[in-house]
Amino acid sequence: MAISLKKNSSISLTKSVDSELTKITLGLGWDPVKKSGFFGSLFGGGGGSIDLDASCLLLDKDGNLVDKVWFQKLSTKCKSVRHQGDNLTGDGDGDDEKITVNLKKLPAATTHLALVVNSFRGQSFNQVENAFCRVLDQSNKEVCRFTLNEQGNHTGTFIALVSRNNNEWTFASKGIPATGRTVDDMLPYVKENLG
Repeated sequence: MAISLKKNSSISLTKSVDSELTKITLGLGWDPVKKSGFFGSLFGGGGGSIDLDASCLLLDKDGNLVDKVWFQKLSTKCKSVRHQGDNLTGDGDGDDEKITVNLKKLPAATTHLALVVNSFRGQSFNQVENAFCRVLDQSNKEVCRFTLNEQGNHTGTFIALVSRNNNEWTFASKGIPATGRTVDDMLPYVKENLG
């Protein structure tokens, strides 16, 4: 059974799987807030589409950018991290966007994988509900999940950090609000909150 994490908590991914951890999938999901009442039903009962973009920043031990994947660059140069494509609405169940990571192919300089989510269209997280991040191992088994319960006027979130220390991988839930519409806007928030 997957471990459900609270904000600012972490687990060892390496110790949470039955075999050697070679690959992970970072799955992210969200829903548009459902509008209720007379006007909500008059306009279809939904909150409309929410275009959040999941991105992954690869950083060295000092927080310097090594590479990144996002909806306009679906793979790192070394092909170890791949974005599975952009979801423009947040509709449907399950993961809205996925990023796969081949841990064995990551450049040696990469110490951190920062997972960020931002609203390219500038929609705030007040319009988002049921946002989550989860980690699946190479057999597609869910290892852990972090559900983001906070809403607000921010347009981005530093949601989680995957880090390596020697041969051990950890996952830390962050949930740090940010102001940013692109992955590049999110980098300063990540650097400030690596610890």
